[in-house]
Amino acid sequence: MQREYPAAPIASVAVAVRREDRLLLTRRKYEPRRGRWVLPGGVIELGESVRQAARREIREECGIEIEIQRVIDVEDRIFHDEAGRVQYHYILIILWAEHRGGTLVPASDVDAAEWVREGDLESYDIPNTSIRSIRQAFRAVRGEDRPSYPNDGT
Repeated sequence: MQREYPAAPIASVAVAVRREDRLLLTRRKYEPRRGRWVLPGGVIELGESVRQAARREIREECGIEIEIQRVIDVEDRIFHDEAGRVQYHYILIILWAEHRGGTLVPASDVDAAEWVREGDLESYDIPNTSIRSIRQAFRAVRGEDRPSYPNDGT
């Protein structure tokens, strides 16, 4: 699958993993957004469900196990090059999950991973679109929002 200058949008997951009063953030190792802090996740592989992709990505990137609670939102991440062409286009399914085990160890596509309190977000280099998603995730885990999509158990 060609990620840069794709022929079609690429389905992906981002996971707001909660442990107590903190969410997991990762610093990206590669473009797009190399060196910036985001929710962990990645591309859904052919034949893989959204939930399977979320669990696999968190395991690969962070070494932990999660229990998915529900979908928080669905967003587009579209990046244009200097000529205005679409360089990257991801359809991002944002899930809320609970940490269930394992020790946090950054690997794969991330070079750092940390459990972050909402009040500490300002000290991280987080893209504007991601900060909106992260704040929405904090609201979701506090029960201050309504699900965008029902949890159908699949």
